[in-house]
Amino acid sequence: MTTPEKQRPTRISGTWVAVLVAIVLLIFLLVFILQNLADVTVHFLWIEATLPLGVALLFGAIAGAVTVALVGAARIMQLRRHTKRKQKTTAPTVPDESASPTPPAS
Repeated sequence: MTTPEKQRPTRISGTWVAVLVAIVLLIFLLVFILQNLADVTVHFLWIEATLPLGVALLFGAIAGAVTVALVGAARIMQLRRHTKRKQKTTAPTVPDESASPTPPAS
């Protein structure tokens, strides 16, 4: 009797798990916003706006996420640039055949 081979998880299966988790999180977010519909006045610099509390908190969370993403992207670009520079300076040089110390055969 042969035992069935265990299948390894694929990228697509991981994507489906991520999609399902995102759907659940969006449902929780929707419930949160719908339960916090009381109007609040938000002051930012010279701007003043009245909007539901849940929406105001959502905007704050989005602004924080964008800030973190921008800082992270800047750091990744900095590290890539540093790595490229380091690879250029430590790259092995190909010896020039015309400057070879061996005399030509006669």
